Order: sequence, then C-alpha cells, then structure tokens
Amino acid sequence: MRPRPADEIPAHGSAPGGLQYTLKLDGFRALAFVLEDGRVFLQSRSHRDLARDFPEIAAHLGAHLPAGVVLDGELCAYREGRLSFTDLLRSRADRERLGVPVSYIAFDILAVPGRDVRALPLRERWELLGTALRGIGPPVQRVLATQDEETARAWFRDLRAVGVEGVVAKALNSPYRPGGTWAWRKVRHSDTRDGTLLGVFGPVDRPRALLVELPDDRTVKTSPRLTPAQSRLVGELVRDRLGAPADHPDHGPVTMLADPLPVELSQQAGRHETARFVRVRSDG
Repeated sequence: MRPRPADEIPAHGSAPGGLQYTLKLDGFRALAFVLEDGRVFLQSRSHRDLARDFPEIAAHLGAHLPAGVVLDGELCAYREGRLSFTDLLRSRADRERLGVPVSYIAFDILAVPGRDVRALPLRERWELLGTALRGIGPPVQRVLATQDEETARAWFRDLRAVGVEGVVAKALNSPYRPGGTWAWRKVRHSDTRDGTLLGVFGPVDRPRALLVELPDDRTVKTSPRLTPAQSRLVGELVRDRLGAPADHPDHGPVTMLADPLPVELSQQAGRHETARFVRVRSDG
C-alpha cells in the first residue's frame, strides 16, 4: 500500500473517521514475513529478500515474533544522530566496519498467526501492531504516530534536521490494499519526484551525467553535470550493476545498468524539460 503525494498536511477531519499521522522516514521499505521455521523474509518493493543484507534485523524479528506475523515497515540507518539513507546502500561489511546501526520501524501489520488482518481498519491494525511489538525492543519498534494535527505539523517543521522526509497522513478507517491509495497521503519537504536510473554517461566510476526515466516513462539526461561528490557516490553504487555500453539515439554513448536504481529528481520546466539529479533513493 503506497501513499499518494499531497502538497500540505491534510486536516484531521478531512477523512471520515479521522487521520493518523506518522513520520515519513528515509529508508528501505520492506515487508517482514515470519516463517514457520523462525526465518524472516524481508521483502523489498522489487520482491528481493533483504534478510541477507540485514541479518540482525531478521534474526531479532524471528526470535521475538511468532510464525505467521507479517509487518510493513522501513529499514533505517543512523549516523551522527540522523537518518542516513546513503549508509543503507553500503554493503553489510561496510556498515559493520563503520558501526552504522540499522533499525526496522514498523508502521502496519498485515497478518497475525492464522489470520489475515488487511481488511480491518487501520485503527484496529495499529492496536494489533502495538500488541505484537510489545516488549520486543530495539532494533525493532513501532513508528512514531499521532492523531493530533498540530503535533504532526510540529514534526514536519522540526524533524527535517534529523533526516525525516515529512509526514504520512492515513485514514483511520482504511483497510490495507496493495498499490497506490488516496487514503494515505505523503507530504515531503522537497519538490522532488521519483525516477529510475537507467545508465551513466562518462567514466563509470565518475559519471558526468545520468540517463533517467521520469514518472511518465520518458527518458532524459540529467543536467547540470553531477557534482564531484555525487559523481563519486553514484560510481560506487553502480559498480556492481553495470550492463552493456549502448548508443542512445538522443544522448550518445551511455553505459546501461543491468539492475536499475530508483532515484530522486528535481524537474525544471521549460522549452526543453530537464531533470536535476538529487540522490539515489533505494534498491527498489
């Protein structure tokens, strides 16, 4: 279930039954399935199992939750007191070497042992989630939430400094349904949009620009040129995802990625619309 974007935080009374406001965290979205043998499958949005990359989270969930529980949440890394999305993109070995802690922040529950609870309203699922996580402790916890609109506005204003992206407003009477929904609305601080990194221009270890796919399926070359820091980071992240060189009909020689990456872009309107690269968002 994915929230639709909104320009401002909706009023609590704008949805029948009211709204719950939660923090919009900067991490990897993952469903956590607790299996019969105690193993945990951490399913990314691309259906990849992230348990191998975050074994301490999988082990903690498997040790404290009964088989049959399914959670929805976010894997989040922290560095120097703030959320650090870039550190999630590092290898497990690098995170361990740098001492980067990772948490799983749950914001919904889809199943309890022997029962699919997705048809229940959010207010009931929220209580079930609290019961399921009672006493489990870090690195797993329930997301910070409120039904007070002014508190949500204060979070939006004050927590940007620690890496919180914004606020998600969810109708308390909403069932859990896969796909995008207007029952959940996300309000971000920036005017950026999601896109997909398809290829790199220039040296693959220090690319000058990127070939990206926009939300409307058009492909463009990013502009202006990547900064040195962006170029270095992108080069590191695409190193193990490189595919074959190609000749793009509009933009010339490009090295395509065998495994595309979601990215955040800032689009500028004009005679020739361009997209400015902001950052890599997640593994998909």
